[in-house]
Amino acid sequence: MSVLNSHSSLSKTSLFSEIPVPGMAPSASPERFSFSIENTNPSSYGDGLTFFLSPNDGTLGSPGGYLGLVNSSKLTENRFIAIEFDTRKNLGFDDPDDNHVGLDIDSLVSVKTANPILRGINLKSGNVITAWVDYLNERRKVEVFLSYSSFKPEDPLFTVDIDLSDYLKEFMFVGFSASTEESTELHYIENWSFQTLGFLPVRPRTHPHNVSDSSVPLKPATSFADPRKRHHQRIGLGLWIGLPAFFCAVVLVIGWVSMKKWRTIQTGISSEAEIVTGPRQFSYKQLKSATEGFRQSRVLGHGAFGTVYKAFFVDLGTVSAVKRSKHAHEGKAEFLAELSIIACLRHKNLVQLQGWCAEKGELLLVYEFMPNGSLDKVLFQDCKNGNPLKWPYRDGENQKMVNLVDWVWTLYSEGKIIAAADKRMNGEFEDAEMNKLLLVGLSCAHPDSVKRPSMRRVFQILNNEAEPSVVPRVKPSLSFSNSVPLSIDEIVSDWEDCATPESQDQIRVRSAV
Repeated sequence: MSVLNSHSSLSKTSLFSEIPVPGMAPSASPERFSFSIENTNPSSYGDGLTFFLSPNDGTLGSPGGYLGLVNSSKLTENRFIAIEFDTRKNLGFDDPDDNHVGLDIDSLVSVKTANPILRGINLKSGNVITAWVDYLNERRKVEVFLSYSSFKPEDPLFTVDIDLSDYLKEFMFVGFSASTEESTELHYIENWSFQTLGFLPVRPRTHPHNVSDSSVPLKPATSFADPRKRHHQRIGLGLWIGLPAFFCAVVLVIGWVSMKKWRTIQTGISSEAEIVTGPRQFSYKQLKSATEGFRQSRVLGHGAFGTVYKAFFVDLGTVSAVKRSKHAHEGKAEFLAELSIIACLRHKNLVQLQGWCAEKGELLLVYEFMPNGSLDKVLFQDCKNGNPLKWPYRDGENQKMVNLVDWVWTLYSEGKIIAAADKRMNGEFEDAEMNKLLLVGLSCAHPDSVKRPSMRRVFQILNNEAEPSVVPRVKPSLSFSNSVPLSIDEIVSDWEDCATPESQDQIRVRSAV
């Protein structure tokens, strides 16, 4: 469902429920919807879309930075609660950047924002993005989750402690709005699953009834003076209560037996409804037969997740690779993560996931079979002793070892770090950017692992969102200490081992004698 007219560079639109929904009805169900944002002209973006709740249906606002939600001529009259997915930086609304998600209340100046790029999500990528919006009144907390897959992440993109009961009416309209500004940005709502938000009323009504109790006519009480009539009424009351209770008990027993039987057949870690469409579900019997009972001769390789077997499906006439988990119960999280992510990938250079199996306590993934083997086998099939390098020193012609880190650090200490750039680039780069990139590389190769930056900080530095790490001009030396007294022979032996030409760093050995 498209929510934006792509033929205009300055347009807006909205999509909302025709009938208002109860805004104060309690529910624990989160709101979930999937959307995508793309542009026929990648050089220009803006402005984004919103998911909103409003007490009225007159929410078609102004285009541009107003996101089709706010009327620019009535800024003080807007009433709404919205989650904005903004793709343009509007300084008038204190936007932090051109790729952020925020919570808006009666204003497009967000209560809180977060950049999803830190989670690897680009709003303007054109990929389908799924969002979850959770709120329970007793917790007074809004949580927003974002993911490329259909599985809800464990950690929210951002959390806001706020009581929304003051902003809600008895009935609210719910929907989406979007706008463009000097761009041809397209906004699509792929699917939408909405249930009444979890708001509990916090203010009891002053007058619980519209009429007074005295004005309601009362029905005269029924007389039970006749014993026979009273006996029949007791029997009827007993049947009215007993029969439903009996049927409920029978249903519970049958359900419990069925559940117990089902758990003995298949583990409950995943179901067909939870897996994205595409890969098929194999039975354990099929995979066991195709791999000849996971015979050792069918092993293609071993990895951190488990062992990979060559499988031949006689009924299909195809060959596949089956990855079998080492420890099924310990690898549930990894299995589900790999299944949810790889199942969505479609690329000519990636091995295609064909199916999965989760039976008899086993976790198995079925991949496309690659007859030429892995990439390292093709690249280094003529290597000697597992060494892929073919430099002269390997055959004894040149005894001088090459250490890229030491070489770059030496250039850095001499103030010539730009000289480390690849000559094949012919100097077609910005010196400042190349200098920053090389310094990040040196900081990641710091001999002291504690002083190396995290990958998140590296990402922020390269995106000019954080200051570069301070890199010492001279490469620090490693320093080890040993609390156990060593003999002179042991110290000399350790030093000789460390002082061979193969050692790449200066090492000091200290002992507490």
